[in-house]
Amino acid sequence: MIELFITSLRLARSVTSAFRRDPQFRFLVFLVVITLLSGTLFYSQVEGWSVVDALYFSVTTLTTVGLGDLAPTTTIGKLFTVIYIFAALSIILGFIDTVAKETLGRRGSSRRSSEEGQEDEDVSGS
Repeated sequence: MIELFITSLRLARSVTSAFRRDPQFRFLVFLVVITLLSGTLFYSQVEGWSVVDALYFSVTTLTTVGLGDLAPTTTIGKLFTVIYIFAALSIILGFIDTVAKETLGRRGSSRRSSEEGQEDEDVSGS
């Protein structure tokens, strides 16, 4: 349970850091929000789902989880879903890639600084 908390904290720090430093990441966040909102609005209007169900379907579709408990029934809903998946998948992958790079960059820089600190101790201790 502690490991889950630590990992969640690292993820939150990486997202916050990337959001502050990287304008491209901010734009990706904006695109993700717009994509989720457009999917939510479309499915609630066309499929007649509640806003919560439409958002739930949009999120599970974009993250490729696709649980199958909800599915579009109209032809336009099915066609929109195909386009939605292809368009949004690249946005989500870019978002995940940026978070992963930030997380790995933070982990690598903390390892380098701790290794440099050990080297300094070795040199001064001898």
